[in-house]
Amino acid sequence: MQKIPLLHAKAEMTLARDVFRGNLPVGFPLCGKGTKLTDDLIARFESMDVKTIYVEGHPVWEEGERSVADLLHDLDGRFSKTLQNPLNALLYDTYKAHLTKLMEATSDRQAK
Repeated sequence: MQKIPLLHAKAEMTLARDVFRGNLPVGFPLCGKGTKLTDDLIARFESMDVKTIYVEGHPVWEEGERSVADLLHDLDGRFSKTLQNPLNALLYDTYKAHLTKLMEATSDRQAK
């Protein structure tokens, strides 16, 4: 899940959280989690003072942001001395699976 400015939103992205008017989580949501964005929906959000949205995956890479490969390399370094501990090994596997899933989702979107 990634929080992005509405200016970076594109059709076919999927909302990861409900969207509320003015980004204040009060009242009725304008649109629900799991909704695929359209150009018309993005324009409607703009007219209702929505500045940011949460989308699935990590579709927007900003300058200076670290790549998933760099994050995986850092993860290996952080856990290299403690992988013999079963709980640390479980944490390592969980984080690695999350980052790998993120990488696959991002590369799928970039390929389209």
